Amino acid sequence: MYRFVLSLRWLGFALFVILLAGVCVRLGNWQHDRHEQRKADNEIISAHLDESPRPIDDVLGSDDDSVPDDIEWTPVTVTGTYDTEREVVEKYQTRDEGPGVDVVTPLVTDSGIAVIVDRGWMSSPNNSAEVDIPAPPSGKVTVTGWLRVDSAAEASAVEPTDGQVRAVSSTGMEAALPYDAYPGFVNRTDQDPAGDDGLEPEPRPDLGQGPHFFYAMQWYFFAGLAVFGWFYFAWSEAHPRTRRANRETPAEPATDRDGADAAS
Repeated sequence: MYRFVLSLRWLGFALFVILLAGVCVRLGNWQHDRHEQRKADNEIISAHLDESPRPIDDVLGSDDDSVPDDIEWTPVTVTGTYDTEREVVEKYQTRDEGPGVDVVTPLVTDSGIAVIVDRGWMSSPNNSAEVDIPAPPSGKVTVTGWLRVDSAAEASAVEPTDGQVRAVSSTGMEAALPYDAYPGFVNRTDQDPAGDDGLEPEPRPDLGQGPHFFYAMQWYFFAGLAVFGWFYFAWSEAHPRTRRANRETPAEPATDRDGADAAS
């Protein structure tokens, strides 16, 4: 009854379904992996967010090459003096659907090594060539904030050009600095003395799971639907009479009450 599935047409159809289902499963696995990675990242972030701030030297060495992923979002403190002459703005930063920039300033410690500090966000048009940056407190400042990993963006995005960058990286900024810098950067959440620069600090990170799990389920559903479709069409091909009978079953005639009344 089902020998027709060995024909070239049906074998080709089966191959297409297998490939389609395989692609859907791979996409589902990819989304599932992203979901699991998001969960793992959130567990690390959640463990750090409410820790008491520690001096940056207790968390990171100035000679380290990078900030390990498992200590990102660790609260740290660092004391130094802002070097506003080498300050940059990170362009194209959006908050509440409004355009703006992040103000990024090196904080030079007593050891002469700087920590790159993202002081916060301010509203600014994306097409603005120059930004009126509010000044930080002068003299010694103790900054508290979250330790962040460097952006992995290309060099053209992280190396300052006309006082602007598109992503923050200590490596990119260090090329324009006359002193060394710690790896990574700090998202400022507080400082002493506080000053009044009006910059908005980085908000707490979103610890939601995102849509990846539901996307994975959708792709798995599409894979199952493709396989089910092949078997359904094969069954329909093998049972043409049943299919035709289902299509041609006439509807029951309506009762002619008027005719029945007239006959009586």
